[in-house]
Amino acid sequence: MAKVLISDKMSPEAEQVFRSRGVEVDYLPGLTPEDLKKKLPDYDGIAIRSATRLTQDLIQAATRLKVIGRAGIGVDNVDIPAASKQGVIVMNAPFGNSVTTAEHTMALMLAAARHIPAATASTRAGKWEKNGFMGRELAGKTLGIIGTGNIGSLVIERCKGMKMHVLAYDPFISKAKANDLGVELVETLDDFWPRVDVLTVHAPLTAKTKHIINADAFAKMKKGVIVVNCARGGIVDEPALYDALKSGKVFAAGLDVFEKEPARESPLFALENVVFTPHLGASTSEAQVKVAVQIAEQISDFLLKGTVQNALNIPAVTEMELPALRPYLNLADKLGTTLGQLTEAGVQSVEVIYEGSVAGLNHKPITNTLLNSLLTPMLETGVNLVNAPLIAKERGIAVTETVRAQSKKGFTSLITVTITTEKRQRCISGTLSYDERPRIVAMNEVPVEATPEGNLLFVANQDAPGLIGRVGTILGEAGINIANFHLGRTRQGGSAIAFINIDQDVPKAVMEQLLQVPNVLEVKLVRYCLEAEPPRFCF
Repeated sequence: MAKVLISDKMSPEAEQVFRSRGVEVDYLPGLTPEDLKKKLPDYDGIAIRSATRLTQDLIQAATRLKVIGRAGIGVDNVDIPAASKQGVIVMNAPFGNSVTTAEHTMALMLAAARHIPAATASTRAGKWEKNGFMGRELAGKTLGIIGTGNIGSLVIERCKGMKMHVLAYDPFISKAKANDLGVELVETLDDFWPRVDVLTVHAPLTAKTKHIINADAFAKMKKGVIVVNCARGGIVDEPALYDALKSGKVFAAGLDVFEKEPARESPLFALENVVFTPHLGASTSEAQVKVAVQIAEQISDFLLKGTVQNALNIPAVTEMELPALRPYLNLADKLGTTLGQLTEAGVQSVEVIYEGSVAGLNHKPITNTLLNSLLTPMLETGVNLVNAPLIAKERGIAVTETVRAQSKKGFTSLITVTITTEKRQRCISGTLSYDERPRIVAMNEVPVEATPEGNLLFVANQDAPGLIGRVGTILGEAGINIANFHLGRTRQGGSAIAFINIDQDVPKAVMEQLLQVPNVLEVKLVRYCLEAEPPRFCF
């Protein structure tokens, strides 16, 4: 039975989801790092919020761990490179608190524009300072938004409802998507800053977004801008914001996040034209339930079905996609296994071409599966679907993918893999039979019909009479039964290959005998997983 640890305070509904799916779960919030390190090796998955920090040291100790699930969006508390190297999937729950965070953004925007907290304090003190809290109207103003993802798009929708014009900066969306959102997309920040009346950011904290709102940015903005940050601390340069607020360049600000949290002290706290909340963007009872349920469902689906949703270090495979992908994942596994066991020298590059109907599928998981199966025979241990692309990159293997809507060779679907090593180049093509079983249809441009299963003997030779008989005799005398004998050649007397399905393993002495047969150039044995074993692409 799969086993999951919940190490942070989380809605009880998460436990209910795990148990209803048949996943064993322990709810142990508040563990010290030392206790967590001792317990992690017992679990297949861990569900966390922001309190648990999964460092490289902890992840390396979690030898059984397969998945980390963050109930929420931010994963600043997870060492994702360490998880990837360990082969652990990291997923988040980006939708559960989207509405809540968007609403909190609007609350801070309106509170900052109308001085709500300061006016509340003044009124509570018995004052009646109507003239002291002159605010700003948002209707007709230009909202400048950085990031148009799940939360950003909800903020856009609400601001458009308030009759604001929306100017967006997001290098990762197309003009067509911007048109769908009803926003004006700008290509550079230099075009963005001078036009903004209200600024909000909804992007992750990365090397590129750290202090993206800085002194230079404030210098380019019009006087009286309102700044809101409900995303991540560190995106706004806080000392620069303080100076801009003091000078009047920034009219008011609303901050839910800070560069150092918990924020116990800050020069900003002395300013009355700033609204502060202690990272409450996702803090509603509805959102807490949603993210807890969502991450529990995602972890369960991954451990029980192999579907991957909202993963940050592996291509996603939804439950709807998996039935169509599964036979091609199986094919990729067989093609990768074949090349991996035929290859002896270091691989320099891998080229994958998808043609026909397979080109319309989510091919990233197929490539990951292929790399996993290709590298496993070479490295034996430590390779899986998560870290295979990373291992390839670390070993200097260039991986390219090409997609073609139609197959040049007339197949409904075709996957062709070419690997270049220090010594040679090998190329294999595969497709699916009518019952969706994998088959090899070409090897090194030689057409062939072969079934990659069980023990498959590969023979490369010059086409010449008598070879089949000699090979069959050697195998027969060794007590090795031939199930299928697949042949292919470029032309009469040209390059030829044979794929021979056999019922037994081939001893080393027999392999040497086969190599002594005239015109035989290469003999290799490829061993595939037994049908009873779970395919490697099943997580």
